Amino acid sequence: MSNDQPSSLYAPRHWPMWFALGLFWVFTALPPYGMVLTMGRWIGRSAYRIAGRRRHITRVNLELCFPELDPEEREKRVHAHFEAMGIALMMTGFAWWASDRKVDKLYHPEGETYVDEALAGGKGVILLGHHFTDMEIVGRMAARHSPIAVVYRVHNNPVMEWAFRRNRERRFAGAISHEDIRGMLKALRKQKIAVWYAPDQAYNGPNSVLVPFFGVPAATHTGTSAIARISKAPVILVHGHRLPGTAGYQVKARPPLEGFPSGDPAADTTRLSRLFEEAIRQAPEQYLWTHRRFKKREGMQDPY
Repeated sequence: MSNDQPSSLYAPRHWPMWFALGLFWVFTALPPYGMVLTMGRWIGRSAYRIAGRRRHITRVNLELCFPELDPEEREKRVHAHFEAMGIALMMTGFAWWASDRKVDKLYHPEGETYVDEALAGGKGVILLGHHFTDMEIVGRMAARHSPIAVVYRVHNNPVMEWAFRRNRERRFAGAISHEDIRGMLKALRKQKIAVWYAPDQAYNGPNSVLVPFFGVPAATHTGTSAIARISKAPVILVHGHRLPGTAGYQVKARPPLEGFPSGDPAADTTRLSRLFEEAIRQAPEQYLWTHRRFKKREGMQDPY
């Protein structure tokens, strides 16, 4: 690790986090991919036993989104999701520190030419993702092919924020706070820069609408429609998920959305929600079900 971090981060109160970060590097950057998966599953199984609140949220989400499943089958998905969360934790360090050679061996792209062609048009491109557990490694893989600026939520812990931002700035063309809309628009105005962000979490601000998500009303931000309208950038959905065994990850880009934005932000947001559903069904246990997706619904009961 370099010595370019602010001196305040050397304060004794941060030493435990630095020590943990060092261990994280040892256990994620050095072992082979298969061993990282094994350790991740063990972490996920342990988390399932102790994270009662998150276990409850996951069960509620799966019951709402997959009512056709019997309780036993849903519980299997709860277990599988916690394993995916443990793997995602380990793969975050893998994404930060593993060599390009190790990462490239696991990368199985599809539809890269859609991004190439859109960038060749001379405008920025909106790469629309969603909150799958392995976003870090999928982003690293996609950035190996195209110049990408990522939109992210600032971490509360200053040491972790330094680590997240430093590693994202190393691997990507930029790192933009999710609150910095001007920064997103500025990046999109640069030629041949793609901006990747995920607008699929609960939001009840002034630009929120209730749209169906797996048939259940969910408070959702309409910002994608506005950003596409202002920037005039094409919108491409990018979906990445972990393949069985040690095969790695499939990262798939779809053709640019036609007729988007439509002039109706609610209709645009509904359309995106439907497309997200299609992607999630490919590997449902790898979606971020520990997030309270159905909170913040004005006039409706909180199911959690």
